[in-house]
Amino acid sequence: MSYRETTLAAFLEELSSGAATPGGGCASALGGALAAGLVAMVARNSGGLDEIAVEADRLRDTLEGLVDADAAAFEQVMAAFRLPKETDEQKAERSVAIQGAYEGAVEPPLAVCACACQVLELAAVMAERGNPNAVSDVGVAALLAASALEGGALNVDINLGSIKDESYRTERATTVKEHRAEGTRLREVALATVRAALR
Repeated sequence: MSYRETTLAAFLEELSSGAATPGGGCASALGGALAAGLVAMVARNSGGLDEIAVEADRLRDTLEGLVDADAAAFEQVMAAFRLPKETDEQKAERSVAIQGAYEGAVEPPLAVCACACQVLELAAVMAERGNPNAVSDVGVAALLAASALEGGALNVDINLGSIKDESYRTERATTVKEHRAEGTRLREVALATVRAALR
């Protein structure tokens, strides 16, 4: 089932059901999509900022897709753990499958981090150039995008902890660290501008 094809109420019901998916990674992607939607809305109400609206739409679409991708990736992890382990050969195959599944589970939340960072960049621009009557919406977008980024990062962190390939872990951890640093900077830029406009 694609979460893009369900209602918000149904998604929230499943989120709270106790099932393994959707979980925090899916929620982070959804938060990022909401942030991108707000940026697009403000851009369309600001005149002359259609290119920002189009870019925000692109990011929203990507983040919506990452809701499903995150759930599918975690289901692969669970499937790998269910593989038989009666013989040495089965154990070896299962171990390889688990490692591959964990690496697959890193990629969607890592992509959420990257997209959320881009949404924050757009939010910082919109805080400066957007319709002043919608500046609070830009602030909400920045907060949602920052939460999506950190949520994605936490999901990367937990999956990296189960991966044995040190070079893979180091590379992805470095990327997450860079996204976190840039996201924090952009969040502060956007919110400082929003707060100044609201005084």
